[in-house]
Amino acid sequence: MKEKAVLVFGAGSVGDGWGNGKAAAVAYAREGGRVACVDIDAASAETTAAIIRSEGGDALALSADVTCAAQIDAVVQSMTDRWGSIDVLHNNVGMNLPGGVTEATEESWRRVFDVNLTSVFLTCKAVLPWMVRQGGGAIVNVSSLASIRWTGYPYVSYCASKAGLNQLTRSIAIEYAAQGIRANVILPGLIDTPHVVKQIGGYHADAEDMRRRRAAMVPMKRQGDGWDIAWASVFLASDQAKFITGVELPVDGGQSCTMAGSVQ
Repeated sequence: MKEKAVLVFGAGSVGDGWGNGKAAAVAYAREGGRVACVDIDAASAETTAAIIRSEGGDALALSADVTCAAQIDAVVQSMTDRWGSIDVLHNNVGMNLPGGVTEATEESWRRVFDVNLTSVFLTCKAVLPWMVRQGGGAIVNVSSLASIRWTGYPYVSYCASKAGLNQLTRSIAIEYAAQGIRANVILPGLIDTPHVVKQIGGYHADAEDMRRRRAAMVPMKRQGDGWDIAWASVFLASDQAKFITGVELPVDGGQSCTMAGSVQ
């Protein structure tokens, strides 16, 4: 990662602690990357960037709505004005809205697809021309184990949009492979982050009950954390993974290998 320019969308956190995007941004910096920390919440982006700077790293804090192409273009312009390149694109933005097929509304379906899938189409659309001109780059997209497995939570739009993200990643990987651009997708399993506590805490008696039930479903008998996703991301973006593209990498404590029931 040394001196590579890394663009992280979703680099903030919705609460105290380490979410996947926040941890990834700091991990990239700790390996020598220069990181543009982007979040819809400007203060949250600045918090992450400040951590990087406090450790002697180079960071830029930017705010953007990833469903807006103009705002994404502005981020790309700011980053390239500062560092002149985009070597790594990391897409971590995501949201859940509850409901199965009959319960979810058309509005909620479209909103989740816009945030989880259309956003990545837009960021890649903005960044890929830069990577082509540079002669290479790496894209890391963060999906979910829910894109390939039933997890017990009725989030039909979330599951479907993340499945679409997997295929979008594979398509980019093959289309741009000969141009030195790699694209891979990470499938987090049951990860203990502020986002998870906020989004699905209502399905459980309390946060500790949720953690206990989720940990019991994992073969390792514990949940992962944001750093597990972060270091997998750093590896896939690094030159150590130079012959890896189009891969769906579960980071799930072995859960995708089992036939265990749901977390409820």
